Amino acid sequence: MVNGPASEAPLPGAVGLSHLSPYDWEAADGVCGGSPHLHLVCTEAYVVTGGHGAVQTLSPDGHRDVPLRPGTVAWFTPGTVHRMVQGDGLRITVLMQNSGLPEAGDAVFTFPPEVLADPGRYAAAATLPPGTGPETEAAARHRRDLAVEGYLPLRAALVAGDGGPYREFQRAAARLVRDRVPRWRELWRAGALAAAARTGAQLDALADGDLTHLGEAAAYRAEPSRLGGFGMCGRRDEYALPGVTVPYGGE
Repeated sequence: MVNGPASEAPLPGAVGLSHLSPYDWEAADGVCGGSPHLHLVCTEAYVVTGGHGAVQTLSPDGHRDVPLRPGTVAWFTPGTVHRMVQGDGLRITVLMQNSGLPEAGDAVFTFPPEVLADPGRYAAAATLPPGTGPETEAAARHRRDLAVEGYLPLRAALVAGDGGPYREFQRAAARLVRDRVPRWRELWRAGALAAAARTGAQLDALADGDLTHLGEAAAYRAEPSRLGGFGMCGRRDEYALPGVTVPYGGE
């Protein structure tokens, strides 16, 4: 058995992994939960392991409030705004496509338009102080509240049949991160693309009767590298696994 994170073996498919308990802080609309945001190129999945709650989503088909209970698997594709809602003891395992990209800035908060339009102001609002102390908690709560401030008008417009603000948020998010794309491409090539290419090479080897890769078989394990960190949606246990970058914005 090989202990991580010293190993060089990524998780299957080069996915990211964390465990999440949504915030129980009440927001301006009376809902307890996390910071609404979207991902530009990554699909995210929730596997509910305890408690109950919901995830609110905004997408071209409107607003949805998806109930979450043990055994539920919910996932959403790039461009879907999602907001984790705490019910009672909700606990989730998060599987994230393209390990490393979300931490490198693929996730964009639903801050108000004037914040999204100013990269410096956005970065200041999105970045948390290091650690898990009171200062970090206060900054995480302020970040969540600012994201909810921008989210509520998007949701209200979409419910009323006006998708314009939602689409403009997507455009603003894309403009904000455009310069990051070359770095994301490097992470994708080294992670998810490389994992898929390895499978292709192994299939070719099997077809030729070459079993060399089976001689390299190994088992791996990893323990959380941080417990109870302040993430976008809640308190997060994370793993320093291959492909994962330094968490973005103090995540």
